[in-house]
Amino acid sequence: MTHRAWAWAGVGMLAGAGALWWWLADSSPVQAPPGTMPATLPRAAGSGPVAATVGAGESSPQALLTPGLRDALEALLHAAGPTSDPQALKETLAALVAQHFPPALAHSALALARRYVDYRVALGQLKPPSDPLDPDALRAAMAQLRTLQLQHFSAEEYDALFGAQLQLDQYTLARMDIERQPHLSTAQRQQALAEAEALLPPTARADRAAAIAHMDAARQTAAFDAQGIDDATRLAQRSALYGTEAAERMARLDHEERDWHARLEQYRQAQAQGLDDGGLQQLRGKLFTPQEQLRIDAALALRAQQGQAAR
Repeated sequence: MTHRAWAWAGVGMLAGAGALWWWLADSSPVQAPPGTMPATLPRAAGSGPVAATVGAGESSPQALLTPGLRDALEALLHAAGPTSDPQALKETLAALVAQHFPPALAHSALALARRYVDYRVALGQLKPPSDPLDPDALRAAMAQLRTLQLQHFSAEEYDALFGAQLQLDQYTLARMDIERQPHLSTAQRQQALAEAEALLPPTARADRAAAIAHMDAARQTAAFDAQGIDDATRLAQRSALYGTEAAERMARLDHEERDWHARLEQYRQAQAQGLDDGGLQQLRGKLFTPQEQLRIDAALALRAQQGQAAR
């Protein structure tokens, strides 16, 4: 996938997607370049650390299992700063955990955060759905992802971390199934979609609204790219729609996207020129971080497919 496809976090190219964003996008319009550890991920807007939702005297690990748990873990990783070394990240988390969780929960929170790091590393090795527009392919991807999540977390932890996303995923699949039924009239399709959305809890409906806003931003960026819009114009238009801070973050993402493609093209050219395996391995290490290297082959395959489709 492209850098930007991995970097747009939280909701996916399908409005309303939850867990599937791990492959398709992300919950904030700005993310770290591919290969950095998830410490660069920003906390979801409006969410606070678990310390704000549980009392300092609640020492049971169950007290961690609040709706804001994943946001709190992401905030902790974000505070640790970017690194490509999971063990070094875990050591940094030990020094920071007390700033994000009450003392009585710090020990349990650190243990969970370390497993969360392992989960995010394993996540980077999963393959994206074969066809992101095929509900069956997405269902298979969801099953694969849930299996991975339950390998790292208990059922109770899974519910706290990913339960809300699962609801959005299920809604997304229902929505795709409805839209793929050609026999429905426009009115029938709209009614079915409204009924599916009504089954979402209020928080999930709010998340879907945020997803649509992120999708609008992603479509705008695609249009900018297609039209060759300069950086100054992008910044002005984005600032008017999303605010200066978000516009500046999107500008950084544009720069990271170009850098990723430039490095990918340099590697592709070396392959085309017949550089031997040893030389290619050395070039991979020079151009890409260890996590980025997991995505090189998939990114090159996607570029080739896009090139064939264009021809």
